[in-house]
Amino acid sequence: MSNIERVVKDIRNLLKERAPPLTEDQKSRMFKIINPDISNYEMYGIKTSEIENIVKTVFNSYECNYEDAVEIFKVLIRSNNEDEKFAAFFFLNRFKKFFNEDTIKLFQREYSKYCNTWSVCDSTCIRVIGPFLGKKGNEELATKVIDEWSNSNVMWIKRASMVILLKIIMLRKEFEDTYVLKLVDKMLEFSEQNYIEKGIGWLLKTCSKYNPELIYNYLMENKDNLTRLILRYASEKLPKEKRSAILMK
Repeated sequence: MSNIERVVKDIRNLLKERAPPLTEDQKSRMFKIINPDISNYEMYGIKTSEIENIVKTVFNSYECNYEDAVEIFKVLIRSNNEDEKFAAFFFLNRFKKFFNEDTIKLFQREYSKYCNTWSVCDSTCIRVIGPFLGKKGNEELATKVIDEWSNSNVMWIKRASMVILLKIIMLRKEFEDTYVLKLVDKMLEFSEQNYIEKGIGWLLKTCSKYNPELIYNYLMENKDNLTRLILRYASEKLPKEKRSAILMK
């Protein structure tokens, strides 16, 4: 058995061992929240912090290099188990100092086929991809990735372009309004897809923390063309009176 196989086996065994006992009602509620896009999806319901601890334990038990980590990531991300998918990107992130453009292409290839939930999509962007692309010196690559991913035919990749951008905005505490609003306008063409619609609202809400007046004006000027959900999400952090004006029919 190779190191790669041992690592995967240990992670899977530990995840099973740490799985909390859940009632059928709890499992049903969990599935409704996560809402996977395939029917044979599995979840243990382990807390994210516990999955990270499991990954850390296994990581410290073996001598692995970046190439090994990529193969481990591929095996786990292709699972139909939510907890294993989380373990996949947490393990690869242990080698973040080796990340490069090819790593981002790896995420795009794998997530185009094996991302099935908003939670895997968003957590990867917020915890792994966004922080890497938000690093000083990666500005050009970040723009390239967001532009390319926003044009993807895969809904999760399209959503990821917005989540990556909003994470970078959180890190920089500023944004280029023309670029953000151009991306929003592009995404509005696909806003009939619920997770795209919610992503638009989330992106605008994030921007409202750093330039509330700009977002308020944008929402007021475009409220007739924006869905109620987008308006609700986007105005959430604005002052009460301004939010009321936006939501007024």
